[in-house]
Amino acid sequence: MDGFETNEGIILIAATNRPDVLDPALLRPGRFDRQVVVPNPDVVGREQILKVHVRKVPMAPDVNLKTVARGTPGFSGADLANLVNEAALMAARRNKRMVTQHEFEDAKDKVMMGSERRSLVMTEEEKLLTAYHEGGHAIVALHVPATDPVHKATIIPRGRALGMVMQLPERDKLSMSYEQMTSRLAILMGGRVAEELVFGHDKVTSGAASDIEQATKLARMMVTRWGLSDQLGTVAYGENQEEVFLGYSVSRQQNMSEETVKKIDGEIKRFVEEGYQMAKKIISEQRANLELLAKSLIEYETLSGDEIKDLLIGKKPMRESASDPSPRGSAVPSAGKPRPRPEAGDVAPQPQA
Repeated sequence: MDGFETNEGIILIAATNRPDVLDPALLRPGRFDRQVVVPNPDVVGREQILKVHVRKVPMAPDVNLKTVARGTPGFSGADLANLVNEAALMAARRNKRMVTQHEFEDAKDKVMMGSERRSLVMTEEEKLLTAYHEGGHAIVALHVPATDPVHKATIIPRGRALGMVMQLPERDKLSMSYEQMTSRLAILMGGRVAEELVFGHDKVTSGAASDIEQATKLARMMVTRWGLSDQLGTVAYGENQEEVFLGYSVSRQQNMSEETVKKIDGEIKRFVEEGYQMAKKIISEQRANLELLAKSLIEYETLSGDEIKDLLIGKKPMRESASDPSPRGSAVPSAGKPRPRPEAGDVAPQPQA
């Protein structure tokens, strides 16, 4: 780093995605005069990046890149390139000449949640229970004071989940209000509450494991980081004194008393319990809508946010066939029939010598 004269005309540029493990000598004043932080793109940036990556991809007229950008918060440029590639591959597999919005939605679901596991055999009882579980999440999400709009609900297994409800943010969030936090806790508890109210306490399943984990993490942050507990006040708890070597903590010291730890645990439980009670109140009042939504999920397997809203005011989803849970029909012309493959017994012609 030494030996450069002021008239050499040399610019030294370096990049890292782990600034926390750099030698402090590198960051000393006079070494690098400018430090430019490049975060993941916001919704406008994601839309512009998508426009670059779809230049060589034939697009159907129904593709809305702004909607795709809204549904991919936290995606980097590489993630968005991967999304476009997945959508193009799906269109090719479905024998389409152009990539439609349907492929982008399916590619986004695959990247974020894993591939569909249609080969997974679910019993009717498991399917019914999953439909009520996801219906519980959706009903609570539609009736809490502050949350993102429901984008879709599905009971098609993806990754490790047997179903899910996806919410689409209107814009990138930089912070979360107390009202949004308590609403989120209620939504997370909605699946377990629906199972209990419909099937009884003895029939609840382990399907709410991820919901309970997320709710506990959120409640812990509310108590220990964001100062939202009246009992513990606006103090940050659990600050660990760590020595970091290559990103790994080699020593950790907890600076809280046993009494404080008990109070924190009690407050976390209180926040989660309040979310549970809010979900129970909403689902009890909306029991008829829960039944309607669960039966429709069993029939159609996947419902969009608009279809859910229409359903609750008495409008049935418009599908080509009720027996086809995920219609693949498109106005885009197909690429023609694939060539027939030779049978196992056929012998391919040999080149002449």
